[in-house]
Amino acid sequence: MGVTMDGTKQQRRGNTRQRIQDVALELFAEQGYEKTSLREIAERLDVTKAALYYHFKTKEEIIVSLFEDLTKPIGDLIEWGRHQPHTLETKQEIVRRYSLALAGAEPLFRFMQENQATVRELRIGETFKDRMRGLRDIIIDPEAQLADQVRCISALFTLHAGMFMMQDLEGDFEKRREAVLEVAVDLVTQAHGSTHGGA
Repeated sequence: MGVTMDGTKQQRRGNTRQRIQDVALELFAEQGYEKTSLREIAERLDVTKAALYYHFKTKEEIIVSLFEDLTKPIGDLIEWGRHQPHTLETKQEIVRRYSLALAGAEPLFRFMQENQATVRELRIGETFKDRMRGLRDIIIDPEAQLADQVRCISALFTLHAGMFMMQDLEGDFEKRREAVLEVAVDLVTQAHGSTHGGA
């Protein structure tokens, strides 16, 4: 049930709005957000600027729409997590689902990593911080010791770091993702065992 980059792109290829998003993200990655114009996006798509304008009036609209589409699973995860008990199983499931959500949104997170100044200026920067706070609130047990709360939060950041740092490691994308996920699950398991006397 792994989400692959190719699978994600194939699902998104059919619709014009999604094609615009994907091509814009490719161009932003190649030459940077600031140096990419709507005209260049239209040319790469082989459509008129007016056709592009029908869907998006600015580059920011494209990025915001991509962010909203690709991070919807994260919003859904936070909503699900708010109604779950603070059990080990819940925390492990949060980490698993978040790993899949990150894999599905990998091109967007790469853009955010490589364009941090731009992201801070766009409203997606604040929205992403809100999502991270939401994840923090559902993965930590407020009664846990501080070190265990840090372990749970670190599990989320392990998934982030793994996405950007593991490109140079051996194995295919899915094998690397599973290895990073294993480490993140170990962190929440260790935190839970420490808080609940090794349970």
